[in-house]
Amino acid sequence: MEFRELTVADLPELMRLENELFPGEAWKEDSFRSELEGTFTDYFGAFEDGLVGYAGLSSVPASFSSDVQTLAVASSSQGKGLGRMLANKLISKALALGSEAVFLEVRVDNNAAISLYSSLGFEQIDVRKNYYQPSGMDALVMRLGIEQPVVLGVESTCDETGIGIVKGNRLLANALHSSMDEHAKFGGVVPEVAARAHLEALKPTIAQALKDANLTMSQIDAIAVANGPGLAGALMVGIGAAKALAIAHNLPIYAVNHLVGHVGADVLENGTVSLPTIALLVSGGHTSLLLVRDLLDDVELLGETIDDAAGEAFDKVARVLGLPYPGGPQIDKLAEAGNPKAIRFPRGLSLPKDMDSHRFDFSFSGLKTAVARHVEKASDAGLEISKPDVAASFREAVVDVLLTKAINACEIHGVKRLLLGGGVVANARLRQVAKIRCDEAGIELRIPRFSLCTDNGAMIASIGAQLIMAGRPPSGLGFGAESTLEVTKVQTL
Repeated sequence: MEFRELTVADLPELMRLENELFPGEAWKEDSFRSELEGTFTDYFGAFEDGLVGYAGLSSVPASFSSDVQTLAVASSSQGKGLGRMLANKLISKALALGSEAVFLEVRVDNNAAISLYSSLGFEQIDVRKNYYQPSGMDALVMRLGIEQPVVLGVESTCDETGIGIVKGNRLLANALHSSMDEHAKFGGVVPEVAARAHLEALKPTIAQALKDANLTMSQIDAIAVANGPGLAGALMVGIGAAKALAIAHNLPIYAVNHLVGHVGADVLENGTVSLPTIALLVSGGHTSLLLVRDLLDDVELLGETIDDAAGEAFDKVARVLGLPYPGGPQIDKLAEAGNPKAIRFPRGLSLPKDMDSHRFDFSFSGLKTAVARHVEKASDAGLEISKPDVAASFREAVVDVLLTKAINACEIHGVKRLLLGGGVVANARLRQVAKIRCDEAGIELRIPRFSLCTDNGAMIASIGAQLIMAGRPPSGLGFGAESTLEVTKVQTL
């Protein structure tokens, strides 16, 4: 017996079996075609010398519930447990989608089906009169409750202590403590200061997250923690706290990739990550372009910065312009009064000669240097520069190269979806231009709310929950901090 997801190519066999089993009440071919092509529907078929059974599920993202659309088994294959197998396929899919309940309707006279669903844990909750036409038969409404895993996530890769709590795909809490003010006096993140700040912030931030979620540690099912990439010392503090929680409360622990966590944040925003997707992650520490075919099993690094991250470039240019740390918000504010076309700053790794080896890579060191030289030349000549024009032109160069390469990646790989993540997504011009260019290219743009774009514990908890719902084993306690963890390694065992 072979089980697989059904496609439009299976429609002839599907209609043959549908008409055979439900004469007079069979679905129309157009209805089934819409179901098979639908974004929020999943159909499974059982094959043994042709299609012998099928079942369908509808799940609307962020509704946290699913509906059984149909379940049918060929007469010749009944009594072999095939209906139970198909029903379990639907339940497993609902679990993976974060559903907390599955609903269905069944004819009140179909005792065999009612018995099957009851044995699977479905409860009778209502009766719909004259539901089935043209027979006028009543439908029994049944519900199955699904216990989704409650996961506490720990994020400490840089200067933000994040504790998030999720239930399946549902966000319950996202507590955050930033040590940015402590780093501001140094003009950037100091690793030792970051590690000490995490030590001080972890306990109250955990307490705040539990309070926000209205939970106690006894109600947590698992711990997830980012073990890289990031600052080694900062990672060690978060990992140590996560392991302590796991040991103290006898909970499984999942070590997950910080960068993939940014992609997982979209699950909390939209109920699911529509795949495949191109993900552009832009922060002070990372500028990465990913092709995500599967959130847990197939994440490919297309390109990354070969020198400064975009956020780091913002901070350094802000320093050149005499602006305080962090530079991103300061430049964004200043740029609003400037002309983005006033100065043509370079777009790193965008020339034809760069396309073979660095098509999807980024470089912002040259751009930073160009801004510094522009300011120095003006100063040496005794000329007054327009800081708003410099800020606007610099910002435009960064935004241009980021989105040009991201949209190029979408086009080359045939992916009509772009997800943005990372603290630099707060930049107003980046979001504005992304919307314009994606609309022009026919690409769906996904940007989680800002609190889920920056480093946070909720995104880490989200990946942990996805691993649990996919049946993945927990990590052992032997994992450590991996400051250069490859993005292809979603979980460290």
